[in-house]
Amino acid sequence: MARPETAYEAAVPPRPACTYTSCYCEENVWKLCDYIRSQDRYPLEEFYAVFISNDRRMIPLWKQKSGHGDEPVVWDYHVILLHVSGGEQNFIYDLDTVLSFPCPFDMYSVEAFRLDDSLRPEFHRKIRMIRADLYLKTFASDRSHMKDANGKWQKPPPPYPCIETAAGNGGCSHHRLFLPLLRERSLSPAPV
Repeated sequence: MARPETAYEAAVPPRPACTYTSCYCEENVWKLCDYIRSQDRYPLEEFYAVFISNDRRMIPLWKQKSGHGDEPVVWDYHVILLHVSGGEQNFIYDLDTVLSFPCPFDMYSVEAFRLDDSLRPEFHRKIRMIRADLYLKTFASDRSHMKDANGKWQKPPPPYPCIETAAGNGGCSHHRLFLPLLRERSLSPAPV
């Protein structure tokens, strides 16, 4: 599908119109993927759910809504959406950033990721990319990771039902999606 290089057209509505629940980034990205699939405007195969974490589950990201000034937010993990657009620029969709939405990949990399070389080793990030069509088919979450030891919500859950695969709850839980990422010993940069 050839598109003119003049202006990138966002694959999803403006940020305020997107389905969003704070601290449920993996579900927010699933909802973005589902919207893109329903619109049939861009090939779904151009999009990737990008899981970011590390062995210690401490990854710094800058330019986050939860941040203060130029200080990073240290998440246990974060999930963003990457559009490999086939044009000169790729784009990141992150509903938790204060950067533009979508944000050019180059800008997001510099502003939100910064370089691992400037971080202490325990903060080096590992990345797992899952093609959006596969993410929609295999991701499921019962949200149990968001409950404390007493079964109380750490953060209020989304208002919609838990995400399940078409076959019921036989899909990949968010924890199983992380296992390959956390077993790796070095950062695997996104092939963009």
